[in-house]
Amino acid sequence: MNRSIVVRTLATEELTADQRSSVIDVCIAAHDNEGFKNLFTVFIPSGGRHFLGYLGAELVSHAVVTTRWAQPEGLRELKTAYVDAVATLPLFQSRGCASAVMRHLAADIGDFELSCLETERIGFYERLGWEVWRGSLAGRSEQGLIPTPDQRGVMVLRLPRTPPIDLEMALTIECQRERIW
Repeated sequence: MNRSIVVRTLATEELTADQRSSVIDVCIAAHDNEGFKNLFTVFIPSGGRHFLGYLGAELVSHAVVTTRWAQPEGLRELKTAYVDAVATLPLFQSRGCASAVMRHLAADIGDFELSCLETERIGFYERLGWEVWRGSLAGRSEQGLIPTPDQRGVMVLRLPRTPPIDLEMALTIECQRERIW
């Protein structure tokens, strides 16, 4: 099915009200989480790069990238494409839609040095070339490091500009108001 999916890339600021509403609907349906109603007001009011997967005129899959700053131990902070809100309408799941969106995303983020996400669906992302971060994880705040020893499912995708990294070393990321990872 992924041959017939068309992926469009738009900045948050370019999304129409109807597109924003469709993205929210897809995310809520896929994750059964009403918190996605706040996607454009709390989490990504601006600055996102959205990957919209359409079958005909219907939005069936979505992912968004925002800029964050991950720092593998021993390296400087890397401009990181942080992936969020990966979602596919339940009727279209397991048909290649999200894979097509994520492949398009990976091909379009060459201006970043690393890509990162947090997921419970490790196998899905591993098939697309993502790797589980095995080292310790923490957030960086003005008060210092905030260890996240119970955090699982942080994955990275090496990009053309990714320096050599060791998945066994520590990885930190700047804290956001709503979350660390």
